[in-house]
Amino acid sequence: MKKLENKVAVITGATSGMALATAKLFVEEGAYVFITGRRQKELDEAVAAIGSNVTGFLGDSANLSDLDRLFETVKREKEHIDVLYASAGVADFVPFGEVSEESFDKQFNLNAKGTFFTVQKALPLLRDHASIIMTGTIAARKGMPNLSVYGASKAGLLTYAKAWTNELKSRGIRINVISPGPIETAAFEGKDDMKKHMASLIPMGRMGQSEEIATTALFLASADSSFITGSEICVDGGMAQV
Repeated sequence: MKKLENKVAVITGATSGMALATAKLFVEEGAYVFITGRRQKELDEAVAAIGSNVTGFLGDSANLSDLDRLFETVKREKEHIDVLYASAGVADFVPFGEVSEESFDKQFNLNAKGTFFTVQKALPLLRDHASIIMTGTIAARKGMPNLSVYGASKAGLLTYAKAWTNELKSRGIRINVISPGPIETAAFEGKDDMKKHMASLIPMGRMGQSEEIATTALFLASADSSFITGSEICVDGGMAQV
């Protein structure tokens, strides 16, 4: 039997990279998946790449009205959610002294506020024993240059996971965070020197792949992780660990 047979999953920000790879894997493992994105062209391409058992929703996770419309759509089409993967996020690589108010607000609005209200607004649809997954970052624990705002905006997700684990324990809902290290996504296209530099900082000597995030998300979404909640899993080749 497939690991997510007959499950309903919602994955935000899933038009590329790690979240798209996760959506593909979830469908392969038997789930019906709702994915979100902010640009219609990329959303249509992602839906085509997944191929079946998928609904694309155009919306911004930082916009609460868009979130309301998303979950209205899920309720109308499938009535419930078994797996919620709040993956939408944004990072600006900016030195501390050059961070603008606009950049600060953009990152906190999506990464911190958007994630919070994505989960809150999904609560009425979440089945008991559902799995909630959030995308964090090792920048929240390493103090990485030029990523102070990004790291801070993601650090709150660890607190969310711990607090919500206690608040939702009576329903058996599990909440966990995946914190990726450097992953070879479109953000690194054409940046060979940067990729070599990042790989040199990673004990495993290479950058990660989106599929390695996807398999971790599948683990957290499925019964394989039935006794894991309130936790952070760093998928970083050891970069933040040693």
